Amino acid sequence: MPRREEPWKPTRAQLEAARTKTVRDVIAPGLHVLFVGINPGLYTAAVGHHFARPGNRFWKTLHASGFTEELLSPFDESELLKDKIGITNLVARTTPTADELSREELRAGARALERKIRRYKPRTVAFLGLGAYRTGFEKPRAVVGIQTERVGGATTWVLPNPSGLNANYQLPELARLFRELRVSSSASRSRIRVSRPSKRRSRS
Repeated sequence: MPRREEPWKPTRAQLEAARTKTVRDVIAPGLHVLFVGINPGLYTAAVGHHFARPGNRFWKTLHASGFTEELLSPFDESELLKDKIGITNLVARTTPTADELSREELRAGARALERKIRRYKPRTVAFLGLGAYRTGFEKPRAVVGIQTERVGGATTWVLPNPSGLNANYQLPELARLFRELRVSSSASRSRIRVSRPSKRRSRS
């Protein structure tokens, strides 16, 4: 079993140098759920793991909603693949804040992401950021929850950004919404299994 990476904190110099870095996707074919962040922040890019900034509630929410049995850290992100869960971003470019992304970047990211989804074929895609989803996919009236339209053929959800700066949603509410996604995606998998035709035994 590969040894887990020990968590570490970047220096000020490493944070500044992170502006030119990107973060590798946690992805594989046939995922149950692919979470889509907006883009990497400096802290995340510096350590090379998703949702790594202290105060980001993604990992706590994932555990509280039942997606993971234990509370993982960003440095454990590869463990998610065992549960058919992945992470990518709408835009690969690292910025200090997501507000620095242009409308054109978000729309270009949406097109590239759709191609990625068609390639890897996750069953469900969950966008973590309503504003970025609205802009990137030109859906100004989209609301949090399951969407009526699919992206790349995958069932599509929009959930709040788990950043600690998003004071509109506290951990209990985030966990409730993530749990709805988990239950929905589990029900979808059950329907897929049940719908498979059984082989009829030939009469002797």
